[in-house]
Amino acid sequence: MTSRADKLGRIVSLVKLQLRLSEWQLAQLRQQEQTMQDEQAWLVGALNEGKPPAGSSSESIARRLNRTTVGARAVQERSAMQLDRVRSESRRVKQLEEVAKVALAEKLRDAEQRSLEEITETHAVMHDLTPWPASRNKT
Repeated sequence: MTSRADKLGRIVSLVKLQLRLSEWQLAQLRQQEQTMQDEQAWLVGALNEGKPPAGSSSESIARRLNRTTVGARAVQERSAMQLDRVRSESRRVKQLEEVAKVALAEKLRDAEQRSLEEITETHAVMHDLTPWPASRNKT
């Protein structure tokens, strides 16, 4: 039978993996956000120069800038929600680690108590089996 401490240890491992996945997702969202901000800066620069790149008009660049801005806002909102999720999961990991630590300490105390009881019982049995020494003071 697996102990409570072992089960909690496995749960902590799984929650840590979930946290790592959430952190990775947050990093991906931030990378998307940065890419969109870079594109926005390039589009604004193209509009400000007055002569759009070949094959593009000012109107098409403005539409593209508008789509990019809307997309960047959506990514920012998802990023903020993901950051909240990461913080929440991080707190959960810390709480579970504390619970697992207490359970492990209890498991070790129980094992130590059983070991001490076994030693005490063995000592008592050995004491009962050992013959009493003959009295040295024979008069």
